[in-house]
Amino acid sequence: MKQKLTIKKEAIGEMIRFSIVGVLVTAIHYGVYWLLQLVMDVNIAWTAGYIAGFIVNYYLSAYYIFRKKASTKNGAGFGVAHIVNYLLQMVLLNFFLWIGMSAEMAPVGIYAVSIPVNFLLVRFVFKKL
Repeated sequence: MKQKLTIKKEAIGEMIRFSIVGVLVTAIHYGVYWLLQLVMDVNIAWTAGYIAGFIVNYYLSAYYIFRKKASTKNGAGFGVAHIVNYLLQMVLLNFFLWIGMSAEMAPVGIYAVSIPVNFLLVRFVFKKL
């Protein structure tokens, strides 16, 4: 019973730390995207924001959220998880723009879908690999 409680506390702590990092990384991503979409194609702007957020996200995920050392193994897994997440976000971005959402508001729908998916993928990388 005590082990189950410890596991639950650990998972809750990870979710809280993931949320804190998520807010920071989302702000970086959206800030870069918002500025660049004013002067270039939204897909390129989205990608530039994603790359900026990705770099910060990897190190904070490893050291702060999951309390692991950065390594080739978890770095590769993190990269694969984020390729999946990036492709999901690009599909959602273009879908939301296609249905008429503004370029400024489309990220709201994107993040609502992709953040939970990303948490599960990244948690798997740092816990199972």
